[in-house]
Parts: sequence; C-alpha cells; structure tokens
Amino acid sequence: MFAILATLVAWAVRYALDGWFPPGFPYLTFFPAVVITAYFAGLRPSILCAVLSGVAAWYFFIPPFHSLSINSSTALALAFYAFVVAVDVFFIDGMRKALRQLEEERARYAALAESRDLLYRELHHRVSNNLQVVGALLRLQGSGINDEDARHALAEAGGRIELIAKIQRELHNAVGDPGDQPLHPDQATPVTLVMLESFNNALEHGFGEGGSGRVQASLDQSGLTHVLTVRDDGAGPPDGFDPTASKSLGLRIVRAMAQQLGGKFEMSREDGWTVCRLSYAPKRD
Repeated sequence: MFAILATLVAWAVRYALDGWFPPGFPYLTFFPAVVITAYFAGLRPSILCAVLSGVAAWYFFIPPFHSLSINSSTALALAFYAFVVAVDVFFIDGMRKALRQLEEERARYAALAESRDLLYRELHHRVSNNLQVVGALLRLQGSGINDEDARHALAEAGGRIELIAKIQRELHNAVGDPGDQPLHPDQATPVTLVMLESFNNALEHGFGEGGSGRVQASLDQSGLTHVLTVRDDGAGPPDGFDPTASKSLGLRIVRAMAQQLGGKFEMSREDGWTVCRLSYAPKRD
C-alpha cells in the first residue's frame, strides 16, 4: 500500500508540474518516491514502487506518450532509471539492516549489563551477609568467655566486622556514591573505616571537663591528594602520645587502612582541637 501511494503521489506531482520541467526528466519525482519507500517500508515495497514508477514514467512522460513502445532512446532511459533505483534501494536497504542489527546489539548489551549488575549486587549482598554472620559469631563466642579482656576484644572485633558489612551493603545498595567526586569503590571502605574510627576515638577518649562535645569531619578532594579530617574539641591525647606506637586496636586499624590506601595518617593537637588527618592519592579507573 505504501509503495502504491508513493507512486501515485510522485505521478500526481510530476503531472502537475509537467509544464515546468524541461524535456528529458521523466523520473524526477519518482526517484524520491523509491528512496522514501525503501527507507520506511523496506526492500520489497521499494522494488514494487520502482517498477510502478518506471512504468508510469514510461507511459506518461516518455515519448511517444501514452504508449509503452520502446526504441533505443527509451531503452537507454529505462536502463538509466533501473540502475539509479537499484543503487538507491541497495544502499538504503543495507542501511536499514545495519540499523536493525545495531538496535539488536544494543538490546543484547543492555540485557547483559542488567544481568551483570544483578549478579554484582547479589555478590555484595552475600558478602555483606557473611560478614555480619562472622561478626555475630564473634560476639556470641565472646559472651561465653570469662576473661574480661578477651570478651572485650572479641566484642570489638565482632562489632567492627559487622560495621564493615554495613558499609559494604550501603556502598553497593546505592547507584553511586554521593558528591561531585565519588569515592572509588576500592577506597570507599578504608576511608569510611578511618572516619568512623576517628569518630569513635573522639567520642570515647576526647571529651572531658573542658570540651563542649563538638566533632567536625571534612573530606577535601580539590587537590592531587585527598585529605580526610576529623577534629574534636575534647581533652585530647596525653602529652607525648605517639599514635604510631599506640597499641589501641582502633589506631592499629586506622594505620592499616592508611597503608592499604598508600597514604598517611596523623594525629595532632592544633589550636585546642585534636585533629586526625588521613592523606591519600585518589584512585582512577
């Protein structure tokens, strides 16, 4: 139907403008009809449109008019027309096939990406659940131990493992990390652990009679080296305190995370504030 309609429109336009066209251009409006049909309707309708257009041009616009008689001039004109429409149909049909294959490939890649994301989320979900189970088992084991130090150590270890599990779940539940410069997935967990351990240290040891209970945290990502800073206005560590030599489990974890990041962790007293500072180079994909 599309081919027939396109041929009729091309014929009507050619017939209406016949007086405007110079002799020797019988196919001028039929070429676009074939091209449009090939693009929108496909190969077979375009062939039908080409045949109908060729016959219509031959009968109405090639002398002797209203006749399908053939001579050398007519044969040459028909051969030229057949060559041009064949080339048009060939390339346009090839383009249509290429576009169709491209759409199929896009759909296939989209399905593969969706399947990959589903497996990725499921993997991290299972890892998080397993970590939480390990943490709970450590806490349960610690509850049955009489030695206070051992019970406390197991409880702390279990709590930190469960915290890692929660971080893992939150990082991979979201589409992406917040902020203009999201943390790299390989750095998100250690950076978050350093921040939380610094908070815990401030809450547990920092506040005394002179502190008002303020804790501030910031992450500066403007330079080549990113800097995480956690500060509190509490009493601070005792004189001569060396964080690198401390036996505190929290500080040992912080130092391990800093080493994992290839960075540096420092603790100092600055203008009445205890400042914990982690410096590290951002990782790029």
